[in-house]
Amino acid sequence: MNEKFSGEKIILKPVGYIRSDIKSPSLKAGNDDIKLDKGLELAAQESKYIKSLKSEILINPEYEGILDGLEDFSHVVVLYWPHLLPASGRTIKKVHPIGQKKFPLVGVFSTCSPARPNPVLVTVVRIREIKGNSLIVQGLEAVDGSPVIDIKPFTRTYCNAEDVRLADWMEQIEKAMSDL
Repeated sequence: MNEKFSGEKIILKPVGYIRSDIKSPSLKAGNDDIKLDKGLELAAQESKYIKSLKSEILINPEYEGILDGLEDFSHVVVLYWPHLLPASGRTIKKVHPIGQKKFPLVGVFSTCSPARPNPVLVTVVRIREIKGNSLIVQGLEAVDGSPVIDIKPFTRTYCNAEDVRLADWMEQIEKAMSDL
């Protein structure tokens, strides 16, 4: 055990919830891997649809005013919890990226899979509208009802990385997703 961390539980309280037309995850966790409920080409088409999809993040009433000032930004970073992931999905250590056996079996920390010990998901989305405790965003690939852990403004310097290198299989996935 790390001497600097006493091992007590970390407790996160949702700041809000997502309202979305996405009712079930397309990537499902099994006992020892993940599965995409459609082929890579259909997933790429769905990804294009999701980029245009508007979703609502409803902030809990006790956080009234927490979105103030966000209207001056174009994008936010949203951290959320994949609430439909079964407990067994949190024990998987290696997966085939996006559930495709043609890609190598790798550790979950080298993927964006929701199946991981602490399934915190993160994405950058465009702000479309803010009304009170309601934040309308575009491009959020989250299932309806997903708890939101945090929201941060996207900034070029804080979120930017230079000379980014990706695994060959990730390059293939990104190319497939952007070719449509």
